[in-house]
Amino acid sequence: MLELAILGFLYDAPLHGYELRKRIAALTGHVKPIAESTLYPAIKRLEKAGLLERATEPGSVAAPRHVLTLTEDGRRDLRRRLAEPVQRDITDENRWFTLLAFLRHLDDAAAQAAVLRRRLAFLEEPASFFYEGDRPLRAEELDDPFRRGILTIARATSQAELTWLRDTLASLDG
Repeated sequence: MLELAILGFLYDAPLHGYELRKRIAALTGHVKPIAESTLYPAIKRLEKAGLLERATEPGSVAAPRHVLTLTEDGRRDLRRRLAEPVQRDITDENRWFTLLAFLRHLDDAAAQAAVLRRRLAFLEEPASFFYEGDRPLRAEELDDPFRRGILTIARATSQAELTWLRDTLASLDG
């Protein structure tokens, strides 16, 4: 997820590390804050793989800044990751939002639709956070108001996403 976010934000524009960290935190920070000890090793891995380049610019008031730019290989790698996301990127909501934030960089509408169809298929499967044996429980079946609340909120969120997915697929297919 972190590498996808790095590549996605750098696809938009070159950034220095601090600005990149702020943007990633805005996208995922409420769920998983990004520490420098996590971000900079990921940047170094991507740089070593030839997916991004680092250039030094003079700082406006302080020391020189390192500006990160996506290479053409980095652009190709981002588009590949977007077109062929691992299943966890489809099923994990936080990873899905990161993927969705950059899906516009995948130029092919049919490829975008294929990714959305995978998410749609996942959401259409009966599921719950709570089960009786193998049977998923519905909110109406729970006496616990807090667990009922979780399922009520999850249902509303899923219904909104299903509506958006179907509308967007119709637009992409149209």
